[in-house]
Amino acid sequence: MKPRYIIGGAIALVFVVIAAMSLDNSKIEYTNLAYAQTSGKRVQVKGAWIKDQGCTYNSNENTFTFAMRDDAGKEIKVIHNGPRPNNFELAESIVVKGRVENGVMVADHILTKCPSKYEGNGQQVKQSGT
Repeated sequence: MKPRYIIGGAIALVFVVIAAMSLDNSKIEYTNLAYAQTSGKRVQVKGAWIKDQGCTYNSNENTFTFAMRDDAGKEIKVIHNGPRPNNFELAESIVVKGRVENGVMVADHILTKCPSKYEGNGQQVKQSGT
């Protein structure tokens, strides 16, 4: 074999390995707080803001802090390095992406799920027949 084919194949193999590693690192699994606390991995946890514990925003450090409860009932303090998400107070559920460090969820993203304006308020709408 010619050396340039060997070198070309080696370079292609390096790119394939780098692509596979970057795809693996971009995957973030959904889990609960119990797993998040023991795994040390960056994860997504669905839950709800514990409203009676309040929330604070520190403008000097640009950190937003609150407590959340996951769907299994486990609670944790969350520190988000960034501002409070829009409609946070209205959210019926939240998804926190981050890693648990020293018993605190350090979030780099917070997604809020707010009630839809298209959902009914419990009343049925009568439709006229044709």
